[in-house]
Amino acid sequence: MRAADRTPVVERVAALTERLAVLLGAGVPPSSAWRYLDEMQGHGSPQDPIAPVVAAAALAAQDGVDVPAALVAAAPAGPDGHAWRSVAAAWSVAVSTGARLGPCLAQLARSQRDVGQTQRDIDAALAGPRSTSKLVMTLPGVGLLFGAVLGFDTLGTLFTTVPGLVCLALGVVLAVLAWRWSARMVRLATPTTTAPGLEIDLLAIALSSGASFDRARGAVDDALDSCELALSGVGDVARRRPRNRARPSDSVQRESVLIENVLALSRAAGIPAAELLVSEADGVRRNARSEAQRTAAALGTRLMLPLGICILPAFMLVGVAPLILSVLSSTVSGFG
Repeated sequence: MRAADRTPVVERVAALTERLAVLLGAGVPPSSAWRYLDEMQGHGSPQDPIAPVVAAAALAAQDGVDVPAALVAAAPAGPDGHAWRSVAAAWSVAVSTGARLGPCLAQLARSQRDVGQTQRDIDAALAGPRSTSKLVMTLPGVGLLFGAVLGFDTLGTLFTTVPGLVCLALGVVLAVLAWRWSARMVRLATPTTTAPGLEIDLLAIALSSGASFDRARGAVDDALDSCELALSGVGDVARRRPRNRARPSDSVQRESVLIENVLALSRAAGIPAAELLVSEADGVRRNARSEAQRTAAALGTRLMLPLGICILPAFMLVGVAPLILSVLSSTVSGFG
């Protein structure tokens, strides 16, 4: 069970999306497909974060209510919810353009698995620095116990004397500083999206139905907006974006340029743009994965800074200084 709990949620969403794609591709009605998945999730853990979202989608499909809206409403906040909103956006685009749901969801599941593997790579790169930090954090306690075994009152020195209390306060401050510093570094290195290339994938889904570009573009824009996903600012989207919406990131702007270039190539060569867009989306995900791996590798080295600057001095203050003070106190008392 613990190994399963460490599986990235986006991978679990991808597995469920693949099952849904297979059921729909085999001709199972959406309401029945969601019901089967809901029954399967019902046999899992009560704390399973996937089950409530599946249950909400199954109920919406059974009642004939908008399934994407139900997914968005039931999705949790943060990156895990982003994975569900991506499923809702793909479903919405397929329904509004008449594209086949099965292939659309299978394509999205492949994208989600790539993102899940990226998260695994980042966790693997950070495993060493995290383990080292945890080990060093235990050293002050080891130092105090070692002094007590040798017969010195290290605990009394640390908690009942002015020098000991000063060392304890400084050690705690350094430990908290190291924890906050490390957490901030990890947060900045973590990818901010669980679906790189999502907009390109959605446009490919819409165009695969044979819809015109204007209709496909409109369907994608509406899906991104209704599913609370970031808009790119391509074409009419930039004119419809509310003034208080944040400006698109550099990665989103690059995706917009890719879309325009692919569409220009498609028009010039007289070939369908859908397959070209799928290829470009795969490239975006590969680039995002490589960038995340490089960032994680660099982070593994940078995490040594809080260790050397804060944790080791904290160990000296809390684990070593009380022992030295106890030795000095015993020596002075012995001479007295």
